[in-house]
Amino acid sequence: MLKYKRILLKLSGESLMGGQGYGIDGDVLERFAMEVQQCKELGTEIAIVIGGGNIFRGVSKASENMDRVQADHMGMLATVINSLAMQDALERKGIFTRLLTAIKMEQIAEPFIRRRAIRHLEKGRVVIFGAGTGNPYFTTDTAASLRAIEIEADIIIKGTRVDGIYDADPEKNPAAILFPHISYIDILKKNLRVMDLTAITLCRENSLPIVVMNMNIPGNLERLILGEQIGTLVSV
Repeated sequence: MLKYKRILLKLSGESLMGGQGYGIDGDVLERFAMEVQQCKELGTEIAIVIGGGNIFRGVSKASENMDRVQADHMGMLATVINSLAMQDALERKGIFTRLLTAIKMEQIAEPFIRRRAIRHLEKGRVVIFGAGTGNPYFTTDTAASLRAIEIEADIIIKGTRVDGIYDADPEKNPAAILFPHISYIDILKKNLRVMDLTAITLCRENSLPIVVMNMNIPGNLERLILGEQIGTLVSV
């Protein structure tokens, strides 16, 4: 029995790098596609948002002398590159997908239309949302929250390389404590860098739960969808 029928999976661009310093690691892409395939075979409706930090970040040192709007547009295009890579990995596994972008580029993707996105999900296609919200100054975390609300997803699943939300960075502090559950308000009060504040506020206002979990543990996504306690649940 599925606990979550329709999900939005948020992946960072950095997660696609694997052990590389930049770009896309084919093995990581293949593993993520396999995780999605397992959940798809259970009957889950899946949408995906991927960041672009493995290629370009609008707030990085590389863009510090750039106009912020210009830099953010470059970041949006980076998310489209990652989305195309994920689409290819999924379709090589026989999974029907649709890439919808917030910036029109009809030669390679459909423009985002809410009703069309929902219809694709209902038909069993994996929907990938590219180019963020289409607006500068908004992160892909905010885009993930916005799209999840628009398609009426049951939950946002943020795939990371750690086991959930901690009171400190577990990669720097081995004594960091994992929260099995935390409220939106506590994330804001403690200033935990889980998702940006706009994304958290959107989820809170629309009562959309978030799970933060480790995507590098095989089968985690499937177990979560089937109802197992994985990672950290963010809710009221």
